[in-house]
Amino acid sequence: MSHEPTDDLKLEIKNLIMTTLNITDIDPADIDDNEPLFGGSNALTLDSVDGIEIIMAMQRKYGIRMNDQNLARQIIQSINSIAEFVVKEKVNS
Repeated sequence: MSHEPTDDLKLEIKNLIMTTLNITDIDPADIDDNEPLFGGSNALTLDSVDGIEIIMAMQRKYGIRMNDQNLARQIIQSINSIAEFVVKEKVNS
């Protein structure tokens, strides 16, 4: 089993974020996997409340826990960082 995030997983995460935050005016393909989700030049312009909603949605969908607020903030920096965390948690569970 690969320990690298797949493009399918990254797309799934993008769709989860867009559904959770009710974003309908952005194509998931326009969201850069490497760009910061908060600030920066990504297609999404998210704030801290959005971050909390994303964390809760990820916990529901993937059954993962992010109890440390600083760690959670690092995890949700970009699509790639979220995908890497999900893969790591699935391997360790």
